[in-house]
Amino acid sequence: MQQTSPEPRPPVIDLQDVHLSLSSRAGRVDILRGVDLQIATGEAVSIVGPSGSGKSTLLMVMTGLERASSGQVRVAGHDFSALGEDALARIRGENIGIVFQQFHLVPTMTAIENVALPLEFIGRADAFDRAGAVLGEVGLDHRLTHFPAELSGGEQQRVALARALAPEPKILFADEPTGNLDGTTGEAIVDMMFALRKRHGATLVLITHDLTLARKCDRVVGIEDGRMTKESPLMAAAT
Repeated sequence: MQQTSPEPRPPVIDLQDVHLSLSSRAGRVDILRGVDLQIATGEAVSIVGPSGSGKSTLLMVMTGLERASSGQVRVAGHDFSALGEDALARIRGENIGIVFQQFHLVPTMTAIENVALPLEFIGRADAFDRAGAVLGEVGLDHRLTHFPAELSGGEQQRVALARALAPEPKILFADEPTGNLDGTTGEAIVDMMFALRKRHGATLVLITHDLTLARKCDRVVGIEDGRMTKESPLMAAAT
């Protein structure tokens, strides 16, 4: 009896001909220009491009924080163009974790309160227990009641990483996660991020201009002037 191969799973991120234009005093500015990108479940993908290439805007579109002007944006099985803001926020809370360059911790909340916040948003009854456990995973179980101002930059980024991973998202987005850290601290954060991402089974989308960091991913895609480039920036850098 002939065996049939299993049906390929749909990508967890599927962008088709995505455009994003914004108005300015000088007129319309085209930021994304026909982006096509598919990312498989469990894949680690880095998006590399120069400043102003549109890579951070692309992240905002993939996380539902910015709406595309046209095209299809499907993430974790949801058509973002068909959803209102409340539905987008709920789906983002259940499926997406984000680590930003600027940390974005709430200054009036302790480390454990910052990590518990997204868990409370999605109605987790064990929000603080879960927050404490994940802070332990990033080596901050002795800093639970410290405020962001009492933490170093590396510690703040570890809190941000714990906050992103605490709800066990399907997709982890990281936008220049080492941009505000020194080299040694940044390398430690990256190693921790990749280890935790693997442990939690999340898809990783990494926005960076650092080719050394990009090489840690399964695949590198380039963006320039709002368009995906055909050649990997790593290949171009090697020639």
